[in-house]
Amino acid sequence: MPSLSGLRLALALCLITTAVNLQAPYYDALAAHDGLGVTATSIAFACYVLGILPVLILGSGLPDRYGRRAMIATALGLCLVATLLTWLAPGVVTLGIARFLMGIAAALTSATAPAYMLALFDGRDTRGPTAWVTASTSLGFGLGAALTSLCLVHEPSLAPPSLWWYLCAASLALLGLWRLEDATSSPPAPMRLRMPTYPVGGVAFGVAILLAWATVGLVIAILPGVLARHGLSAWSGFATLGICSGGVLFQPLARRLDPTISVRLGLLILPLAYALIAWGALDGRLSAVLLGAVGASSACYGFIYLGGLSGVLEEAGDQAARASAGFFLMAYLGFSVPVVVTGALMERIGQHHALIAFGLALLTASLAVGGWLWQQDRRPERLA
Repeated sequence: MPSLSGLRLALALCLITTAVNLQAPYYDALAAHDGLGVTATSIAFACYVLGILPVLILGSGLPDRYGRRAMIATALGLCLVATLLTWLAPGVVTLGIARFLMGIAAALTSATAPAYMLALFDGRDTRGPTAWVTASTSLGFGLGAALTSLCLVHEPSLAPPSLWWYLCAASLALLGLWRLEDATSSPPAPMRLRMPTYPVGGVAFGVAILLAWATVGLVIAILPGVLARHGLSAWSGFATLGICSGGVLFQPLARRLDPTISVRLGLLILPLAYALIAWGALDGRLSAVLLGAVGASSACYGFIYLGGLSGVLEEAGDQAARASAGFFLMAYLGFSVPVVVTGALMERIGQHHALIAFGLALLTASLAVGGWLWQQDRRPERLA
């Protein structure tokens, strides 16, 4: 069981990721308010990744220099500022600025949280603390959108009550970080440029999370259009909750499995779940899309997320911060690049063929990475 310090950190992590999708259910309303279209909101959405990548690539040494608690507090503070901006001045430009700030916050969290939670737990097993990191962040990614949708179903608004609810909760969580244990904060380490690293045996886990979060990104891109076509756009936030947070239900099982077995199971589920999503989207069957999304979430935020992060930390030794940064760098590259490529394919060859092409690539890559992980299981040091 985690200490009180571990619970306080988990609450902060949940609220950092809760901020990320708070505004997602009313992106279209913000564009209409500013007289803009989908392209503008897509650019604003992409500002999130622009904030993430530089910090993950160059900033993995920040926790050692300034302390892990300071990094988590900074991330939560950035989310508070971002949410306050969208509450006071709703619009697409403000949304882009907020998404950029939340990207920086997410990167700081990704580079800091796994090693920090590991330090707060007693014992050497990585799966316990990793489970708390993955569960708290997965719940947060879906919770923000669900809360906003709940508000919008009651009354449409460009500044729904979920924003100030969040501001209150995140402020309390920020206070909870005061005097949280942090062995890295005294004395401070000298500042060094520390790039993400991929320990021996850790690269396959990074490729697996790239495939998983590429699927998540594609589901988030497809689902709102399907729901709007059927007059169900008010459900988009609840759908995001299922896509991002459904995997939490499977994390207890993933925690009991060896990391490589967990990831291989996720890679087996992932192409099947995607096939159900694609069929449902192309045939206009919302139930199939939602069922497939929960199945994909079991792989993306359950078996692959928890198993992959646990496996990376086991292989990392004393390089936990840099290794987790490398893991999340692959994850966010998957969340952005394949989705952009698939979107461009849709314009050239049509939605049907583009979705099939993505599915075939996903199936091929999943089989390849699954075989790669099986070979890693046969290493002499793992068989010993």
